[in-house]
Amino acid sequence: MIHGVINVYKEKGFTSHDVVAKLRGILGQKKIGHTGTLDPDATGVLPVCLGKGTKLCDLLTDKDKTYRAVMLLGTVTDTQDSSGEVLEKKDTASLTVEEVTACIQKFVGNYEQVPPMYSALKVGGKKLYELAREGKTVERKARPVQIHSIEIMEIDLPRVTMEVSCSKGTYIRTLCHDIGEKLGCGACMESLLRTKVSRFELEDSLTLGEIEKK
Repeated sequence: MIHGVINVYKEKGFTSHDVVAKLRGILGQKKIGHTGTLDPDATGVLPVCLGKGTKLCDLLTDKDKTYRAVMLLGTVTDTQDSSGEVLEKKDTASLTVEEVTACIQKFVGNYEQVPPMYSALKVGGKKLYELAREGKTVERKARPVQIHSIEIMEIDLPRVTMEVSCSKGTYIRTLCHDIGEKLGCGACMESLLRTKVSRFELEDSLTLGEIEKK
């Protein structure tokens, strides 16, 4: 049995659970756990704990994370990302780069974030996304999260590419949604790449195919 942590590059289309299941097949061992869910459409760093290393799962889940996201202004969806059903579209022609930049920077620091309905959080023993698929919406309490920094990499309206460093439990989809609400035009997340979890970085990550070859 292998013990330790492997830095997996999660590819698009896989759930975090899929990655664990595939690794069990590749490595021929059952004792494997991931360190925090990444949406199927998201890509990037997913540390996976093996053998005795599974004791570190909760510890790594609690660590700060860094993401590169593309926010699409003017589009609101039921999932808060571009995979969802479009609920509203608004014109963004009047927005300026300066206005968007100033609004984004206001989110740096502590803020109360309401988890999205399409998430794996449980309410009454059921995952929120299961309730959402049944057409149900339940009240969610806002939770304190911390945005350590937001670096705006490119603004090509209505799209904004930004790198976000944040605390555990932060939903980047919801951050995009909340920025859109503040600007009055709505927004959703178009793409998400996780570049860092604690000391595990993107450049050191391996795809499942690369791990299988080793």
